[in-house]
Amino acid sequence: MKYKLLLVEDDSQIREVVCDYFTGRTENDIEIDTAADGEEGCDMIYESDYDLVMLDIMLPKMDGFTLCREIRKKSIVPIIFITARGREEDILYGYNMGCDDYIVKPFSLAESYAKVNALLKRSKGLLGREKLICGDIVIDPVRFVVSVNDKEIELPPKQYSLLLYLVENKDMVIEREMLLNKIWGYDFEGNDRVVDNHIKKLRNALGDAGRQIKTVITKGYKIVE
Repeated sequence: MKYKLLLVEDDSQIREVVCDYFTGRTENDIEIDTAADGEEGCDMIYESDYDLVMLDIMLPKMDGFTLCREIRKKSIVPIIFITARGREEDILYGYNMGCDDYIVKPFSLAESYAKVNALLKRSKGLLGREKLICGDIVIDPVRFVVSVNDKEIELPPKQYSLLLYLVENKDMVIEREMLLNKIWGYDFEGNDRVVDNHIKKLRNALGDAGRQIKTVITKGYKIVE
């Protein structure tokens, strides 16, 4: 399968080695466009469709966090931050902005390629054959079936999507706004109370396993084992 990536990075050496390594692998046919600053990257996002964006945080003209917000206004394309800012608060902030993964400099090219490859496959539905397990909850993404303690339960589409997204991001705090955008879409005109209402219904449907969904005061929700 052929993939088109965008790498926004002001370090020309990093751009060169990443492009050489990724395009030289034989597993996939990868094409990479590059941008040296945030404004150039923003323009390219609006001009082309990409399968994944690799994004530095410390960028000239427009920083990576701002660019991530701009991308999320038009696209749910997978975003990986490549950054020297490895502090926990920076990483959590990036996830809340809408990124899907982090690579902290200095980084392994092989590990970075593996992360990119996994995200590409997941976004294209190529990893959907594996069941997702979180404590007493098991999700079969192929059959769209949820089981709790080996008993199948029926969930409406929005509750299923909420549960799937929480389990895919297990142990991570997901803000209400992010859940609203991911499940209802960026053009949804309701407020985040709709998330609270659906979480309440989801907990009830899951029975005792509903306690795995934790409320994080003033933030949102996370699911734990």
